[in-house]
Amino acid sequence: MFIRRESLKQYIRLYPVTSLIIVIHLAAMAAMTWYGSSKDTETLLRFGAMFGVPGVQPELWRYVTSIFLHIGFEHLLFNSFALYVFAAPLERMLGSLKYALFYVACGIVGNIAGAWFHTDPYVGAGASGAIYGVYAAYLYLSVFRKDLIDFQTKQTVRTIVIIGFVYSILIPNVDLYAHAGGFVGGLLLTGLFTLFVKRRNGGRAVPNGEGEN
Repeated sequence: MFIRRESLKQYIRLYPVTSLIIVIHLAAMAAMTWYGSSKDTETLLRFGAMFGVPGVQPELWRYVTSIFLHIGFEHLLFNSFALYVFAAPLERMLGSLKYALFYVACGIVGNIAGAWFHTDPYVGAGASGAIYGVYAAYLYLSVFRKDLIDFQTKQTVRTIVIIGFVYSILIPNVDLYAHAGGFVGGLLLTGLFTLFVKRRNGGRAVPNGEGEN
């Protein structure tokens, strides 16, 4: 499921939303680099990063814009690669519209969690909350919708989730709260969205609640 063999043209045609998100990442990074630096606090805030300052509430639009910004090229590369490899199959599974709503909603929930639990001043940006929502979707499917996830994919996802949270805890300046918030949001939304995803039975897709004996 996670092996990408498509050409660039095929990838864009099959996964238009994921492709667009990656393009937005690149464009935002280019704009911030041209303006100043993606590691500069003033530049990040000007372009829509989240922030936490005692007594000051961030504007609502930052809960969305910050999802598409990244702090440094490494951050951009890591998240865009994760999207390219892991998010694409979920777009096909949910459909582009539901997937777009799912992705943005997970990112927003991650930002809400970050804003809620941070007690110190911070500036936050990145797609990680939304990406952890994608990981949560696969984890949910591996437990509750095994008809949609093969064994190898299930093992891969569980390994990624474990390593991801260990990384979030051990590495400085990683927003564990946003990751965890996006993950929880992904679990809840996947439970809702998969009510509309058909079950596979003997190689055929059949509606939920129906089957062939």
